[in-house]
Amino acid sequence: MRDDDHFYEPHLGHGMAHDPMPAMIAPRPIGWVSTRSADGVRNLAPFSFFNMFNYKPPLIGFCSNGEKDSVLNARETGVFAWNLATRQLAHAMNMSSSVVPRDVDEFELAGLTPAPCRIVDAPRVAESPVCLECRVTQIIKLVDENGGPTISNLVMGQVVGIHIARDLIVDGVYQTTKAVPITRGGGTGTYFEITGDAAFEMPRPA
Repeated sequence: MRDDDHFYEPHLGHGMAHDPMPAMIAPRPIGWVSTRSADGVRNLAPFSFFNMFNYKPPLIGFCSNGEKDSVLNARETGVFAWNLATRQLAHAMNMSSSVVPRDVDEFELAGLTPAPCRIVDAPRVAESPVCLECRVTQIIKLVDENGGPTISNLVMGQVVGIHIARDLIVDGVYQTTKAVPITRGGGTGTYFEITGDAAFEMPRPA
């Protein structure tokens, strides 16, 4: 039993150089979300609050602090796409996080190639080896413990189409680490890459 923990209540502040919670719940997968506005303007942005929430049907979600362009576009069109952020694409992913006017195309800003999705009317990152095409199922305004509204919007989508680069599939099995995906850590700009030497096997108990 430790008696020297650094304990704090979030609403009173953490008393540290950086908020430690994003570094504790880490590494976090990156929601590299591509959308198109109702007017046809492409948008691409990374979200560090992202994950898969259901298996069948497959449901994924990203959370935006404020109603950013990705949320507005998903609300207007009812669709979005998720693109795998890899070590090779890290710089471009970071560039797409730039705060720019809504009429700016982040694909062009980041030097990326937009490609059409097969099922939904959203662009995808042609250079990314994996893409999930999604239809919006819910957009949820998050609330605090007292039911008061926050500035955050959770966008949930059902995956209706999946693109996988064939070289990531070996003997019928998707190789997670072969693309060297990157994940978000804490601080102002810490990331981790996922490689095979970090893997270990641990079957579930019978």
